[in-house]
Amino acid sequence: MSENHNLPSEHHESPEGTGWIWKVFWILLIVTTVEVVLGIIKPPFLMFELLGTSLLNIIFIVLTILKAYYIVAEFMHLKFERSNLVWTIALPVLILIPYLAFILLTEGAYLNQFLQQ
Repeated sequence: MSENHNLPSEHHESPEGTGWIWKVFWILLIVTTVEVVLGIIKPPFLMFELLGTSLLNIIFIVLTILKAYYIVAEFMHLKFERSNLVWTIALPVLILIPYLAFILLTEGAYLNQFLQQ
């Protein structure tokens, strides 16, 4: 009886040990710290209006999306899967989330202008 070791479920190699989880922890801690510090300081040069909101809000949205993608890649072992599966999951997210963020920001700006009148 021949064994087939090329099955899709056996394709990826999961990380071993606890070193990878500490790496994930430190990366997420640094990104979260940057977000918190920017939220507390609110640098004036990041407060100009862009797409109906401040550049600081756009930075928060981008950093949050990057953290979400990193969490999915690490804890769901997505980075070890075949590229077709990765693109099947990542491409709709890469298109849909920025589109929804754009709609929220532009409609929020319109609503803000409408309510100020």
